[in-house]
Amino acid sequence: MAAPIAPPEAVAFLGLGRMGVPMAARLVGAGFTLRGWDLAPPARLAAAAAGIPLAASAAEACRDAAAVITMLPDGKAVRAALEDPAVAGTLTPDTLVIDMSSSDPLGTRALHTALAGRGVALIDAPVSGGVARAIDGTLAIMAGGEAAAIDRAATLFAAMGKHVFRCGPPGAGHAMKALNNYVSAAGLVAAVEAVAVGQRFGLDPSTMVDVLNASTGRNNSTEVKLKQHILSGGFGSGFSIGLMAKDLATAGALAEGLGIDAPLAVEMARRWRAAAEALGPGADHTAIARLILPRD
Repeated sequence: MAAPIAPPEAVAFLGLGRMGVPMAARLVGAGFTLRGWDLAPPARLAAAAAGIPLAASAAEACRDAAAVITMLPDGKAVRAALEDPAVAGTLTPDTLVIDMSSSDPLGTRALHTALAGRGVALIDAPVSGGVARAIDGTLAIMAGGEAAAIDRAATLFAAMGKHVFRCGPPGAGHAMKALNNYVSAAGLVAAVEAVAVGQRFGLDPSTMVDVLNASTGRNNSTEVKLKQHILSGGFGSGFSIGLMAKDLATAGALAEGLGIDAPLAVEMARRWRAAAEALGPGADHTAIARLILPRD
């Protein structure tokens, strides 16, 4: 069994967005020889300003790296990055590929099979916790794949997260992430709808949140989103409505593909897709409240 990847081994980090930069920074701080890359020049500039070492290309970042981490918008982008001939030529049986994006679990299974045919190990390890927990290294990490491959990633995960859950075979991490975001998104809509009804009746929204948080209606949205990002009008949680809509579509498609009747999941996928179309995919996901709360 290969030993866990440890500092100062080289790690490639592809995808330097709002989550990617703080996650990469945690690996730099842990002593790994990190080489970052992003297709978008503004992202590379922001990453460099944050102290992330950059390679000249994705292939250069991946060359001789013990691990290649992807943190990209979706599974299609991950597959395109890894199957680029220049990048694919750097991947060897000694390379551990870790997809920390929110990808389609069935697509992840297919990519795992494709890479395994070349002797390259892939694990899926999406995260939850948002930018704040990426900064302080307390993300929840949901891992799918062979146990030995997950073992190799232990030191990497320890630098970025507080809780690592072994969810099952390839694709299981991505399935868990989509289902987690479905539950989160449904809880947010339910909480905002409750505030909308109560506000119209004459209840004070801030008091409502206090009551919910002291009662059985408490959820992540009542605790860290309603006052902080919705009632404040800030809408700045750091997670876009377009990405939430994508994850809800993944959850709905997974249920359908498995023959599970999940009408609420289907409705949430429809509703978040409509919200993303109305507000623009770059809007913060908490801005869905603008479509729900009374305007008078």
